[in-house]
Amino acid sequence: QVQLVESGGGLVQAGGSLRLSCAASGRTFSSYGLGWFRQGPGKDREFVAAISWSGGRYYADSVKGRFTISRDNAKNTVYLQMSSLKPEDTAVYYCAATYGISDYRSDYDYWGQGTQVTVSS
Repeated sequence: QVQLVESGGGLVQAGGSLRLSCAASGRTFSSYGLGWFRQGPGKDREFVAAISWSGGRYYADSVKGRFTISRDNAKNTVYLQMSSLKPEDTAVYYCAATYGISDYRSDYDYWGQGTQVTVSS
């Protein structure tokens, strides 16, 4: 069982940066793949980025070069550094955990409650 709690969301101007954090409980954090998804107004939840237990990183095309996912297994935390933010990045951002790694939300077993990111133009 893994519990996930996101933080770091907020209001930022276009072109700005934010860092999201997701703190996890559980003794086997280091064995999980971790992902970030987002759900904008009136949209489906979509994949943003994922990092495997070994550190392999995967990104959606829409965020490549702007977002960076990382993890600190000693702190049981996964991060999403977001730069060059655009209004279309506005969404609730969720972290999730799975065994292995995936960009499909249905593959993730555990989810956080989400944190709101709003990018103003």
